[in-house]
Amino acid sequence: MKYPIGIQNFKELREGGFAYVDKTMFVYKLADEGKYYFLSRPRRFGKSLLLSTFEAYFQGRKDLFEGLAIAELEKNWLSHPILHIDLNTANYREEGSLYAVLNDHISNWEEKYGTRKSETTLALRFKGVVARAAQKEGHNVVILIDEYDKPILQTIGMPQLQEDYRSQLKAFYSVLKTQDQYIRFALLTGVTKFGKVSVFSDLNNLTDISMDYRYISICGITQDELLCNFKEGIKELSKAYSDTKEQTLAKLKERYDGYHFEENTVGIYNPFSVLNTLSKLRYKDYWFETGTPTFLVDLMKMHNYRLPDITKEYVSSDVINSVDSLSTNPIPIIYQSGYLTIKGYDERFKKYLLGFPNKEVEEGFLNFMLPLYTSAGSNSPFMVDEFVKDVEAGKPEQFMQRMKTLFADTSYQVVGNAELYFQNAMFLIFKIMGFYTQVERPTSDGRIDAVIQTQNYIYIVECKLDRTAEEALKQIDRCGYTEPFAMDKRQLYKIGVNFSSKTRNVEEWIISKRLN
Repeated sequence: MKYPIGIQNFKELREGGFAYVDKTMFVYKLADEGKYYFLSRPRRFGKSLLLSTFEAYFQGRKDLFEGLAIAELEKNWLSHPILHIDLNTANYREEGSLYAVLNDHISNWEEKYGTRKSETTLALRFKGVVARAAQKEGHNVVILIDEYDKPILQTIGMPQLQEDYRSQLKAFYSVLKTQDQYIRFALLTGVTKFGKVSVFSDLNNLTDISMDYRYISICGITQDELLCNFKEGIKELSKAYSDTKEQTLAKLKERYDGYHFEENTVGIYNPFSVLNTLSKLRYKDYWFETGTPTFLVDLMKMHNYRLPDITKEYVSSDVINSVDSLSTNPIPIIYQSGYLTIKGYDERFKKYLLGFPNKEVEEGFLNFMLPLYTSAGSNSPFMVDEFVKDVEAGKPEQFMQRMKTLFADTSYQVVGNAELYFQNAMFLIFKIMGFYTQVERPTSDGRIDAVIQTQNYIYIVECKLDRTAEEALKQIDRCGYTEPFAMDKRQLYKIGVNFSSKTRNVEEWIISKRLN
């Protein structure tokens, strides 16, 4: 089986005999029932391939769709002029880069469809191209825009340049409304949806299908699609790990499934990670390894976000469905970027519970964030591994010494508020350790508690900020944290820790060993 890894061109995919999960019923439905659409999906989720599929369809390439669902639905197969814009091709942190990209696209179209001297702005030139293309070809124009939000995302933290880009894009996209008589179909895709004062504020004719129940699986792979289209790959993967089919499916689900774009809908697998796993016959963090966007880092720093809250966020549909670029809330962008997904829904209050979609994203995200809160930098994941070895070997003193080293000389500029830094750093450490041991955090209201369990040991950790280690230890006893383990034969350690806001490090600790 040939897996279309990195292939975003529908023609190349079909002519090359690559595996394809048939999404063409969605293509027909959208083209048949409407005209202007917007779709938000995380990176590497197949948005570019979807646009290429629409391009082939509106070119009338019937031959490319043989054997697919749309072949039985479409009867006319008309050829339309296509204006396809890909904004994923530049570094927009350089002033003038957006103008250069748009100007290049328009110049190419003008060579084919002509120009007028009075068309002096990008918006006017685009408007003229749309009209002349429709008149020359005898059929209305199809407009496809990929990664519409890339210029905005790349300039987070650069307000002046971002405002300039918003103005340019707003005027440019307004053509979708003013030239309605010449447009057959338009689809814009991106990672996020910027609303309110941003680029879509005037486009009230744009239908957002990002959270539309009917189109939840338009990108990505469902469980049924996985079983139907990749039987051979699942069999080979099972053989590579000496697993049963059931074990293989369970591993794939744990690592790559779990995306939900509306409440009570089917889970969606990350297609990039699934295809890479089946092709290379190895479970790895393929999606996360392709790079975490710098804008995510900028957001977390800019808004001083409290990481322990990230899996407890209850938000309205307005929050997650539209991003206000002037907002101080990073959650909408983190959600739309694919690092969080819908995990539950409160019908009474109409609120969504957000959380990590799967193990790949959770583990990758936490390991990515840890170097921002410790001095270990790229060695942070290695140090967490050493933490795990310490607790498994029954060495709490070594564990605490290593913790102190991890926090040493951390940049004040990076960590910001000391209390927030402490909470975030401890959350990351214990959360990552939880992938290798049993770690529970009973409370999180202003303090960090952790219960670490291994085969032979139990550690109950209570941390204080600018207090004393003795106070922390007394709280373990006062609150009865050890009671659930009264009959447990494993060796139990109580660890009281004090963190200093002045030194931004572990100041002292006391370890108390239970006598069995």
